[in-house]
Amino acid sequence: MNRELMEALDILEKEKSISKDTLLGAIEQSLIQACKNHFGKADNVHVTIDPETCDFSVYAERTVVEYVDDSALEISLVDAQKINTNAEIGDVVKVQIHSKEFGRIATQNAKNVILQKIREEERKVLYDQYYGKEKEVVTGIVQRVMGKNVSINLGKADAILSENEQVKGEIFQPTERIKVYILEVKDTPKGPRILVSRTHPGLVKRLFESEVAEVKDGTVEIKSIAREAGSRTKIAVSSNDPDVDPVGACVGMNGARVGAIVGELRGEKIDIINWDENPAILIENALSPAKVIAVMADPDDKTALVVVPDYQLSLAIGKEGQNARLAARLTGFKIDIKSETQARESGDFYDYEDDEYYEDEEYEEEYSESAGEEQYSDTAADAEEEVYDSSAEENMAEESVEQVSAAEEEYEEASGDAEEYEDEK
Repeated sequence: MNRELMEALDILEKEKSISKDTLLGAIEQSLIQACKNHFGKADNVHVTIDPETCDFSVYAERTVVEYVDDSALEISLVDAQKINTNAEIGDVVKVQIHSKEFGRIATQNAKNVILQKIREEERKVLYDQYYGKEKEVVTGIVQRVMGKNVSINLGKADAILSENEQVKGEIFQPTERIKVYILEVKDTPKGPRILVSRTHPGLVKRLFESEVAEVKDGTVEIKSIAREAGSRTKIAVSSNDPDVDPVGACVGMNGARVGAIVGELRGEKIDIINWDENPAILIENALSPAKVIAVMADPDDKTALVVVPDYQLSLAIGKEGQNARLAARLTGFKIDIKSETQARESGDFYDYEDDEYYEDEEYEEEYSESAGEEQYSDTAADAEEEVYDSSAEENMAEESVEQVSAAEEEYEEASGDAEEYEDEK
C-alpha cells in the first residue's frame, strides 16, 4: 500500500475540495507524459492505479520481433521470453516500466502535469461553488481599495465591488465585514471572476429572506421592490395565509426585523406596503405616507391619474420627486399626481369612466364629517338668527302695547278735563 500517496490525496481532497478520482486521473496522465518524455513515445503505455491502496503500475505493450527497429514499440524474442517463456514472434508482451528510471526532466514534467491539473480543478471547484451562489447574499471582508473599486474576500475567492455597484457615501475600511449581492460569476484562466453589488434591489430581498422567517418559508411573498440605494426603498408584500399580516411580519416586534435590515444598509429608509391586485389600490398604497382622494388607473396603457388633497401634494411627490418615482417603479404605472383643486379645474376628476376608479374611503369619511360639521354650523347660525328675529318682534310688540296704553291714558285724561269744563260752564 502506498500510504504516503493516500495521505497526500486525502489532504488535497479535504483542503481543495478536489475528488480523489480526479487526482488519481492526474497522476495517471503525468506518468504517461513522463514515459513519453523518457521513451519518445507513449501510445502503447498503460497505467493502472488501485483507488483503495493507491498502488500503481506502468507497463508498455511491445510486439515480439526477430530484429528490433524501435525499442519503444518492439522487443526481441530473447527478451520477451524472459518475461513470458511462451512468447513467440508476433505476440504482444507487457513490459513493466519503473518510474525510478525516469530522468530529471521527465520527472519534472510529470510534476508540472499534476500541479496544473490540481490548479484547474481548484478553479473549477471555486467556479461551481460561487456560480451556485449567483443572486444570493454573502458576507465578505474588505481587503483593499483598488482605485475606485473595492476587493472583498469571500472566503476562498476574492470579489470585486465596482464603483457603479457602490452606494454613494459609503466608505469601507480594511477588515470590515459587509454583506454583498453576487451579480455574476465568470470563469477565467486565472480563476473565477466574481462581481458583487451593494445597490441591487435583490440585496434587500435576500436580507428580508434571512431576517423574516415568513418570507423564507413562502408564507409572505415579496411582490415588487423599487430602490434608490442609500436613500429609500419601497417593497410590496402579500400573504398566502389570511391569518398572517405581511407588513407586520416584515416589520417585526418593535421594528426589530426591519431595523436589522436598515442597520445593514446603513440607515436606508424602507417603506413596506400591502400588495393588491387592484392597480388603483396598489398605487394608493405605494404613494404612502401621502393620503389619496381618488385614483383613476388605465391597466392597458399602464397610466394613472392620482388626486390628492391640496396640502398633501408635496408629500405625495416627495423630495425631488422620489416618492412618486419609487411608486411608479413599484407598480409599473406612469403616475400623474394632481391636487384636488387642479383636478377639478382641469375637469379630470370624473372623466375616467372606463378606467379603474378608486376613492379613498377614509378621506371620504373625513370629508363627509367636515361637510356635516359645516352644515351643522350653518343650521345653528340660521337658528340663532331666527331666535334673534323672533325676540326682536316680541320687543316691538311690547313697545307697541306700551304706546297704546299711554295713548289711552292721555285720551282718558283729556276726556275728564272736557267734562269738568262743561260742568263749570
